[in-house]
Amino acid sequence: MRLHFRFDHRRDGFHLQAAGEVPTAGITALFGPSGCGKSTLLRLIAGLERCNNGEVRMEQDIWQNEQTFLPPHHRPIGYVIQEGQLFPHLNVRDNLRYGWKRAGRSTEAAAGPDFDTVIALLGLTELLARRPEQLSGGQRQRVAIGRALLTRPRVLLLDEPLAALDREAKHAILPYLERLHRELALPVLYVSHDTDEVARIADRLLLMEAGRIQAAGELTGMLTHPDLPLARSEQAETVLEATISSHDTDYHLTRLRFAGGELSLATPAELATGEPVRIRILARDVSLALSPATDSSILNILPARVSEIRPLNPAQALVCLDLGGTPLLAHITHRSVDALGLAPGSPVYAQIKSVALLV
Repeated sequence: MRLHFRFDHRRDGFHLQAAGEVPTAGITALFGPSGCGKSTLLRLIAGLERCNNGEVRMEQDIWQNEQTFLPPHHRPIGYVIQEGQLFPHLNVRDNLRYGWKRAGRSTEAAAGPDFDTVIALLGLTELLARRPEQLSGGQRQRVAIGRALLTRPRVLLLDEPLAALDREAKHAILPYLERLHRELALPVLYVSHDTDEVARIADRLLLMEAGRIQAAGELTGMLTHPDLPLARSEQAETVLEATISSHDTDYHLTRLRFAGGELSLATPAELATGEPVRIRILARDVSLALSPATDSSILNILPARVSEIRPLNPAQALVCLDLGGTPLLAHITHRSVDALGLAPGSPVYAQIKSVALLV
């Protein structure tokens, strides 16, 4: 069941005017700069902030419209903010049980994972007897997410759940979010302004700016669309779904197969053949040639076709490439565009200097 929302909301000089939907499963990232209204939109969906001109529904189940307003505790949601706000007087087990008891009282609770499954998914077994003050920031967030899941929500709302964590703690918790993504058929609306988080776990993007949703779509298409600011930023990137195809044990390289071809990179050998992974290619790490180099240190050289060229600034251009149906971005100089005679439809070879595995 899809979550649908529509709001026209004014507060303290800020005007939020946004409408959209969250699919039945997977992670939808609500992405944009600080102050654009992401958290306000999430609070409106949760019922924590009231909007006189708004609608929220899960298909035909109305949570809010002109006649109806369900308070937050009557909406079948799980909600986690930057700091999980665990009950300080309860240990981890009892914080989790609080969510479990709430699900038992709710007539709106969805089918979902049981107590032991949530503990296993989030790696909480060794933490059950600890109190919140004995936990690290990342551990507290895992418990908060577990408690939210145990309410058996029909949608999980995560408001920048990693924003208060340092880089090491973020990397420690992301695998747990990926595990939830893989193993639970639960729609998640994930607020973030961090491209690394979004690239790693999101399936879909709602791109937000100044209280408006500028665009919505699948992750790769949104990252590479030349009309959107993500493709024109210095950190522009392409994120691809790939599969481990083989390992070269002599050179400690792994071959990855994706819809547009194959790539090689140094990755941990413990990744099993056939395992799905995500990879990131920065636009600045892609150069172009008219013929394939045979005397280059670059391992990944793929045939492509130019689909579009846009100016980035006085010195650089954005070149959109098609790798057999898979989009790829390159940032190169205008001088290089002219020297190679590039135009839409030109056949080229994409020389990919660096590929990152999102793990």
